[in-house]
Formats: sequence, structure tokens, C-alpha cells
Amino acid sequence: MEEKVETRPIKNLSEFIKFFISELKPKGGGTIFTPFNVITVPIILLGLIIIIIRFAKGLGAVTNLSQEFPWGLWIGFDVLIGIALAGGAYVLCFIYYILGFEKYHPIVRVVVLNGFLAYSFYAGALILDLGRPWNAFNFLIGNKFGFSSVLFMVAWHFFLYTISLLFEFAPAIAEWLGLRKAWRVVNTMTLGAVVFGIMLSLGHQGGVGGLFLLAKAKIHPLWYSEFIPLLFVVSSIFGGLSMVIFEGSISSKVFRDRMSPAHHEVHDKVVFGLAKVCAGSMFIYLFLKLLELNHEETWSLLSTPMGYWYLTEVAGGVALPLGLFLGGARTNSLGAIKLAAIITILGVVVNRINICLIAYKWYAPIRYYPTWMEVVVTLTVVFTELWVYRWIVNRMPVVSDPPEWAKGAH
Repeated sequence: MEEKVETRPIKNLSEFIKFFISELKPKGGGTIFTPFNVITVPIILLGLIIIIIRFAKGLGAVTNLSQEFPWGLWIGFDVLIGIALAGGAYVLCFIYYILGFEKYHPIVRVVVLNGFLAYSFYAGALILDLGRPWNAFNFLIGNKFGFSSVLFMVAWHFFLYTISLLFEFAPAIAEWLGLRKAWRVVNTMTLGAVVFGIMLSLGHQGGVGGLFLLAKAKIHPLWYSEFIPLLFVVSSIFGGLSMVIFEGSISSKVFRDRMSPAHHEVHDKVVFGLAKVCAGSMFIYLFLKLLELNHEETWSLLSTPMGYWYLTEVAGGVALPLGLFLGGARTNSLGAIKLAAIITILGVVVNRINICLIAYKWYAPIRYYPTWMEVVVTLTVVFTELWVYRWIVNRMPVVSDPPEWAKGAH
């Protein structure tokens, strides 16, 4: 049974503080010793200790980063993997707001929330990876603007897109607080924020790939080409939507009691629709990969050990789930589609790790391997994001129906 959202009009700061403190209390009345809590809390606490050590003693105390390998697990996960898998937000907003496919409306808000949290946590976690974290805001304050730098463009796009996602999610916050006037204002800004956000997303998804265009001599020829920015954009489409399918499958069970009837009603239709979009974008990706091999004349490298690994990535991470998506959509098999989504997510992870770690300086005698502390900090970021996500979904009208006064615009 869906939990009704009560409107609590907040009139001043004092009322907001009292209300917020009351909302910090656990919801549901169940035990706090759930498997999720028992697993994540110790890891988060250990991760916080490691983060303190990192800032107190520097990167060398907790990582295996070096001048030869300045980019490791943290940047590889936060920027390359996390941002690619958060691509579902801009893709779904385009499908719903621009193309007008109404059946996706029930999941738009939760997907936008996922995108906002992903960008907030993963972009914020980049500070951990900077040797001089106090320089992280140079792109904002004007200390030696790098106007010709791809990284400068990516940083600004990250920042602006996170703000646009906040504006897109702002109506849910206004409904939670009962701020009707604020709700009317932010609701009129949603479409503009969506259009702005889509343009920014296409820019920085390709821009992240553009960073590797500068390292031609350091990246294995099978992974380097002029198509890297375009490949990053296309893979963010099927990677992001696969994450939407995966997260939606879990949320439909974890938050079943809070979900609106509309959520339950369209779940299967949405999954089948997203599967078709994933299949179409994966076909384009494979076509670009063939063009890449032909353009770079790297066919002969496929018979090398690195070539076998490349084929494993493309065949196992793209071609296989493409077939599963098509088969699942044709036979109405949710199981096949959900399996395809999981394989696709793993495929995107492998692709990004290959480009930034395995295929990067593949010839070097000394390799980079992350320390256990780097892994723990990465898990800390992910688990903390999940805690915040759970807290928001259990309190704000994200998967549940909005209050009666806000339903006119839904």
C-alpha cells in the first residue's frame, strides 16, 4: 500500500530546522540491523578514517598513484564509470520532456534524483584524487582559466549540469516542504533546465572521452581512435539506461510500499521500452567500433593478447547484451532484459577501466594496482550515496504520488 505524502508548509527557518530534525529519524519502525546497514556502516566508517589519513598525509599514504600513473581507481570510477552510468538522467529527460513519451513520467523524478546524487558524489569525490585539493575550484574563481583545456570544459559542464539536475528535482523538494509558491516557480523552470542539461550532458560525456585524444602515444591502438568522444556519448546512453533498469528493478522491491499505482502499472512497459533504446544505441556503438577498426587499420592487432581482451570487452559487454535486449523485447522476457542490463553495466565498467588503466601505458614494465584503501574509499562513496538516496525516497514524493495540490502539473 502506498504511503501518502503529507504536506507540511514550512513558514520560517525555525520551522524548517525542527521539521528537518524530525525527518532525520528512521522511518518504518523496523530494525536498524538490516543486512544493508550491517554491511555498509563499517565500510563507511573505515572509509572516513582513510579519507582523514589521505588529507593528513597525502595521496602516497593510501594510494598507489605515481607520476607515471596519475589517474587511478578514484578518477576511473568517479569520472569515467560513474558519470557514464548516470547518463540515464539526460536520456530519459530527453525521451519524456522533448519526445513526449508519457509512459516514462512515473520514473522521471527518481532517475533525475539518481543523476543528481551521482554527479554530486562522484564529482565531489574528485577532490580526494587531487594532490592539491585547494585548487579544485580554480575553474570557478578565475585563477588561471584554461579556456583551451578540455578538462576546463568538463569541469564547468559537471558543475552546471549538477545545478540543472537540482532544478529539475526542486519540485519534489518544494512538495516535501509544502512550499506552494516556490513549487510554482521551480515548476516553470523545469523544461529550461532539462534542455540546458541535455546540451551539457552531451558536451561533457564526449568531453571526458576527448581527454584521451591527447594521449595517443600512451593508449593501446585498439582503444584509441578519433571516435572516442562519440563512443563515450553513445555508451552513456545504453549504460545509463541499463542502470535505470537495474536500479528500477531493485527499487520496485525495496520501496514497493511507497510506490504509486502508476509506478507499478507502467513498470514492465517502461523496461521493454528502455530495452529497445538500449539495443538501438548498442547497434550504433558496434557500427562505430567497426568503423574504428577500419579507420585505424588495427585489424591485425585482434590476434594479439590485448586483441583477445578487446574482443572479450566488445563481444561480451556489447554484442551479447544487445542480443538479450532484442530477444527480451521480442518475447516480453523481463528476466532476459534485466540480465542484459547487468551485463551492459559490467561492459561499460570494463570499457572505462580498459581505457584509463589497462590499455593506458600497456607497455610499461611497472603497472598500477589500486590499494585496498582505494577500494574501501570508492565503496564508501557509493554506499554513502545509497544512504542519502534511501533517505530521500523514504521522505520526499519521488516514487510516491505528490500532494493533491501539486497533481495538476503531473
